[in-house]
Amino acid sequence: MSEIRDYSKLTREELLMEQKKIKRQQLYAAGIIGFFIGVIIYGFFRNGFGWVYISISVFMIYLTNKNSKTYKQNLEQIKAEIENKKGV
Repeated sequence: MSEIRDYSKLTREELLMEQKKIKRQQLYAAGIIGFFIGVIIYGFFRNGFGWVYISISVFMIYLTNKNSKTYKQNLEQIKAEIENKKGV
């Protein structure tokens, strides 16, 4: 997870690089969530309603989603700062 930064101190090029990095992290998070949903479905069809498949997967989905929300907030800050720098 990327550390919290003061995006106003970064140059426009650094902001664009940071934006790409966060978008890539969001894509990975979506892939991980999809993987764990697949694990839940596999567990359901393989063993019925198994608590191991569901509980671990739901916990990991929760953690990934929580981090994804942080990425989204950082991305919004970066976009706002890029717009500010575009006008300057």
